[in-house]
Amino acid sequence: MESTLILYNTLSRKKEIFQPLNPPFTGMYVCGPTVYGDPHLGHARPAITFDVVFRYLQHLGYRVRYIRNITDVGHLENDEDQGEDKIAKKARLEQLEPMEVAQYYSDRYFIFMEAMNVKRPSVEPRASGHIPEQIEMIRKIVDAGYAYEVNGSVYFDVLKYNEKYKYGKLSGRILEDLLSNTRELEGQEEKKNIVDFALWKKAQPEHIMRWSSPWSEGFPGWHLECSAMGTKYLGEHFDIHGGGMDLMFPHHESEIAQSRIANGSDSVKYWMHNNMITINGQKMGKSLGNFITLEEFFTGNHPGLSQAYSPMTIRFFILQAHYRSTLDFSNEALQAAEKGLKKLFAGIETLKKITSVDPSVTTTSGINIQQLSDNCYQAMNDDFNTPMVIANLFEGVRIINSVWDKKESLSQADLELLKNMFGLFMGDILGLKEETKDGGDEVVQGLMDLILAIRKDVREKKDFSTSDKIRDALQSLKITVKDTKEGTVWSGD
Repeated sequence: MESTLILYNTLSRKKEIFQPLNPPFTGMYVCGPTVYGDPHLGHARPAITFDVVFRYLQHLGYRVRYIRNITDVGHLENDEDQGEDKIAKKARLEQLEPMEVAQYYSDRYFIFMEAMNVKRPSVEPRASGHIPEQIEMIRKIVDAGYAYEVNGSVYFDVLKYNEKYKYGKLSGRILEDLLSNTRELEGQEEKKNIVDFALWKKAQPEHIMRWSSPWSEGFPGWHLECSAMGTKYLGEHFDIHGGGMDLMFPHHESEIAQSRIANGSDSVKYWMHNNMITINGQKMGKSLGNFITLEEFFTGNHPGLSQAYSPMTIRFFILQAHYRSTLDFSNEALQAAEKGLKKLFAGIETLKKITSVDPSVTTTSGINIQQLSDNCYQAMNDDFNTPMVIANLFEGVRIINSVWDKKESLSQADLELLKNMFGLFMGDILGLKEETKDGGDEVVQGLMDLILAIRKDVREKKDFSTSDKIRDALQSLKITVKDTKEGTVWSGD
């Protein structure tokens, strides 16, 4: 289908036609996790959001270089240029090397992302592996006159930058308001202005993670790593920079300022931000202590969960909302997502059973599979509207069930088009797949095969009373048995 991809650019605050700087090559940078603890649901949303963007751009024929960084140094306790690096603190408390902490939690992150069928990016650079690039970028900013050194630490001069360029253009923050509303924190007296941010911090004697630099033994500021690694792997100008909305200020705002001075112009053409996951209206996150880890979701081992939820249920739950919409967590919402996903997969299984169609059969008037497929493309092209894609897939399931029940008919060509539509949008683009059945599922399937064989036997003997008792007993267990001309099928609610 010939179509134009339109995405919402946070910087311009409007939808824009996607026009890569160097087609068909596309560069995309997304802020990844800080690896000092287990990933939670809030980490899953940007990973899944930009995984779908990655998949769809590739489907459209773009050669995508997708960079997602790993923050393993420089993320301070309160993100306000003071306190202890979070990974160093974890290492000190657990008597480990900082890189042991970073490796353990990054490995955990990769395992959980793989479970949710999130594709690995083209490159996953670590902040600690790019200290020379960060030092070089600081040197450029200092030489340009937009940073100053105090006692071995280097700070970006936000007020001087704002005289020529607008600081706050991404987030909409007004510098005068920031100056009057930002509270003074202990340990920041050496900065010229309260809004200035650290490019390099001199390490205190007890600080574990430190590197040599022209200014001191220390470590880079948090904001710097993305600017340095984005430039290294995508060049001074690239197409998309993404991340959670919570990173818009100060992280992404500071990135824009750093890159503008170091590279001589704005680096990013399109800024994309996914919205937050909330619990009772509050952002889910480690700082608030209201997060639920992905492992807890997968095992059900959390007091706020009524059951365990599979990785695909979590992925489907996230994709049911548009990436720019707030997504509120509840057990009821996850249970509804689980039920909806089962319905989609049940439809796919039924579709597989419709193996061939009489060549003389035509599609029932009123069914337009081509339009259904076009609707999915139109939804994806309208700022990656995954909820609308899912709505059209559910309409596809309705048609599948109607055809299976002989209430409607499809031509062979439309049948193949329907199969291709589900394979493409459900699998390749949304990344939803049937999860491997474990031993328990195989036992359940074996027991159901045995029960249905017994029921079939008593029905053939005209013992409908026993047949109905078996059906009713299964129904009480929320297992639905349906007799069709092609055989008996079952599903669990």
